Amino acid sequence: MSAPPREVFTPDERRLIRRLRTPEAVQGWLNALPYNTEPRGETLRSFRQVVAHHTVHCLEAALGAAVVLEQHGYPPRVLSFESIDQLDHVIFVYQRDGRWGSVARSRDPGLHGRKPQFRRPRDLALSYVDAYVDFTGRITGYAVYDLGQLAGYDWRLNDKNMWKVEQVLIDHPHRSIRSSDERIERLRRKYFAFRRLNPGRKPLYYRGRERWTALPHEFL
Repeated sequence: MSAPPREVFTPDERRLIRRLRTPEAVQGWLNALPYNTEPRGETLRSFRQVVAHHTVHCLEAALGAAVVLEQHGYPPRVLSFESIDQLDHVIFVYQRDGRWGSVARSRDPGLHGRKPQFRRPRDLALSYVDAYVDFTGRITGYAVYDLGQLAGYDWRLNDKNMWKVEQVLIDHPHRSIRSSDERIERLRRKYFAFRRLNPGRKPLYYRGRERWTALPHEFL
């Protein structure tokens, strides 16, 4: 399904789309939004509802990025991560000059966007493995999904929670990511130690940070 015409968007939405022409600009917009902690129950809001509520969580951010950047010629592709603790993560992914990058929002600094410097989606996914490790998390698989396949379903401007999108991503086949138990346990011990010594803070000690995009101010 092709991108909808601009006329379907409200004037405020069109102004936002005109301003956010690049993945970097969209990442900056998402960074400035408060994280959606879902205080009144779980949500899965469309781009329209994100603009209205001015708050966003990871899958809402991926969908919002897909809507905006689709208007500038980027395919509406997302990458879904599976984790052993079933706390999955979804990011928007794109290509520039043959290299893959991402746009994302998270409660953890290491799970935000990546610069377009990765040869394959798998290489991009691997850049998230270390930062995914916390008290319970560990990536076990990833999948790239084109939201354009959801023909006949309004994932862009829906006024209702879009649980169908979440279920489609859960059901879509994921490619396995293997990492050694020793490596993961070492990272987990380091994470535990950091959080014990730094209450309320999240670590930024990961290798490869030069490939991360700018972080929200709350982590700096």
